[in-house]
Amino acid sequence: MAAAQKNLALREPVWVQWLLTTVALAFLVLFLVIPLITVFYEAFRQGLGVYWAAITEPDAQSAIRLTLLTVAIAVPINTLFGIAAAWAITKHRFRGKQFLTTLIDLPFAVSPIVAGLIYLLLYGAQGWWGGWLIENDLRVVFAVPGIVLVIMFGTLPFVARELIPHMQEQGTDFEEAAVSLGASGLQTFFKVTLPAIKWSLLYGIILCNARAMGEFGAVTVVSGNIRGETNTMPLHVEVLYNEYQLAAAFAVASLLAGLALVTIVLKTLIEWKTERDRRLDEISFQAHYEASLQAQKQDPRP
Repeated sequence: MAAAQKNLALREPVWVQWLLTTVALAFLVLFLVIPLITVFYEAFRQGLGVYWAAITEPDAQSAIRLTLLTVAIAVPINTLFGIAAAWAITKHRFRGKQFLTTLIDLPFAVSPIVAGLIYLLLYGAQGWWGGWLIENDLRVVFAVPGIVLVIMFGTLPFVARELIPHMQEQGTDFEEAAVSLGASGLQTFFKVTLPAIKWSLLYGIILCNARAMGEFGAVTVVSGNIRGETNTMPLHVEVLYNEYQLAAAFAVASLLAGLALVTIVLKTLIEWKTERDRRLDEISFQAHYEASLQAQKQDPRP
């Protein structure tokens, strides 16, 4: 009765449903679809030859290589951190758990520009450790290590934040059962925990990767904007645009936009796969439950 009343309370007139749907679609078309179409249109407007020349010229190739290199370093490290943090928060009890959870969310609240300034203060020539780095001929700021550090800072929460709710919902029953049967910690993780969180983990990695490739503000501060050396793809787009090389700027931007579209497709596939696995698990559980009831009916023994 209560469920029926709740469904009636949530049921809106048809015109309200159409109005809300129209507003949502119009908003998405205006602020998402049209800008994306514009990027690809401007990128290919002068032909494939101009587009190919823009993405294969030396500075563009350097920006692409640097972006891929920094992402290849930052994303795996943040993935390992996300798994470890999610495991600690969801599977163990300790003082400061809530504080750790809050710290994980900190990069969401800190402006990327501020994050870049923090690392500049720490590792710059006039920073806390700048003198020691110079004496030992080590470069962090205006070099690849500084870019990797700020990208790691900005993308740190993504994997952990995808895993924590899933692992909390999963509970610890299966892990405790595995340990009681003699499994080690690593065996429990790889045989029990990892298969259960694999889609959430992959989803977090995809989001982390997309954000890492598109990081701009913090990278601008610590990279020095050295063309052909420390410019990532977003920074290279800005340089080209400021030089009024619009075709080349949109060509490189189209690579980033294409990454965004691939991310959306992969996200949709993962969500579909997760929902399908959940339904299959429910069907399997229901079948097992019904089979158990049938076996009890056929066996009259107490």
